[in-house]
Amino acid sequence: MYEFRLTQISDTHLGRRFPGLIANFHRVCEHIDAERPDLVVNTGDVAFDGPTGRDDMVFAKGLHDALPVACRYIPGNHDIGDNPTAIGPAPKPPVSEAHRRQFCDIIGEDHWVFEAAGWRFIGLNSLVMNSALAFEAEQFDWLGAQLARTSGRPVALFLHKPLFLDLPDDPETPETSIRYVPQPARARLIEMLGTIDLRLVASGHVHQRRDFTWRHTRHVWAPSAGFIINDRRQDRIAIKEVGLVEYRFRPDSFEVRHVRAAGQVDVDVEELLAQMGGEH
Repeated sequence: MYEFRLTQISDTHLGRRFPGLIANFHRVCEHIDAERPDLVVNTGDVAFDGPTGRDDMVFAKGLHDALPVACRYIPGNHDIGDNPTAIGPAPKPPVSEAHRRQFCDIIGEDHWVFEAAGWRFIGLNSLVMNSALAFEAEQFDWLGAQLARTSGRPVALFLHKPLFLDLPDDPETPETSIRYVPQPARARLIEMLGTIDLRLVASGHVHQRRDFTWRHTRHVWAPSAGFIINDRRQDRIAIKEVGLVEYRFRPDSFEVRHVRAAGQVDVDVEELLAQMGGEH
């Protein structure tokens, strides 16, 4: 039976000035080199600070180019800026078309689709949702066309931000509005996805490893490959550790394996802030 092996990494946050994050990425590369999946997907925050540090993007892409297998990417808020939300604080910085184009020019496509092992795989740019940028409407139109072509095949969706905490209509709060796909774009996206056989939603962003099922869709939050955020700075929802996620897709089924590469270290965000000389 044909099998497609995919490894998800996320929130690598690479920049020349962070040796601990670079070391963790090298440990991930060694693990990938040993396992040799068919594809690696980085679900965002590829660079530490893309909007104000173009060199972070260039440096991050150079490290990813050394991976022994092909890699696809989707952007995170540290790559192109964050979503505006109805209830939360103004994003710093807000997502912009210029930074989206920079991501595409340096890193690669910010949304994509392909088929393997009887599955349809879709990658979405979740940061443009609720932004009113022209590309937000373009991507929704593109997604509608792709969903119309699934022909009953199971679908795996990859995006940076989780869709929601526990339920699609979870209320937004000032503290958590930037953590999930914001409303009302979230409701529109979920309604569109309701027309297909969505089996998997794979995301990152929260820096916590989580795996749960709502109805017949499995939601997997990949941990950061680079660092953890301590409980003083972020509430604990699930497991705080660095690592990655491995998937095996077969026609009409899939398996998930939660992995920590040998030698990865739980770098705390405080170490990075000290290297930066203070707060974000």
